[in-house]
Amino acid sequence: MALMKDYPAYHKHLKELMGKLDEEHPDVMKGFRSLHSAATAEGELGSATKELIALGIAIAVHCDGCISFHVHDALESGASKDAIVETIGVAILMGGGPSVMYGVEALEAVSQFESEQG
Repeated sequence: MALMKDYPAYHKHLKELMGKLDEEHPDVMKGFRSLHSAATAEGELGSATKELIALGIAIAVHCDGCISFHVHDALESGASKDAIVETIGVAILMGGGPSVMYGVEALEAVSQFESEQG
């Protein structure tokens, strides 16, 4: 039986690894941070909507770390669990059966981050 991923701990671990990569290749990470800030800034679409789009793509392309980050950031941006569930549905539409598997992982991440927030 596969072990359940602890998404809050995984998110923290990935942030630490990204910090190490930042030390090794600061110019690339500076550019990535700048791109991330520009892409998720409020505009015609709000930050929560942009995080939901990123989450849908993360599910469709099967990126565990991206799911962790974008569930976390969607919740932080004010996205509701219901909005995340609808996003999972659209990702399944676009990605088929494999996206179902990553969609349930995203749903588990929501539960874990919500529990952590208390």
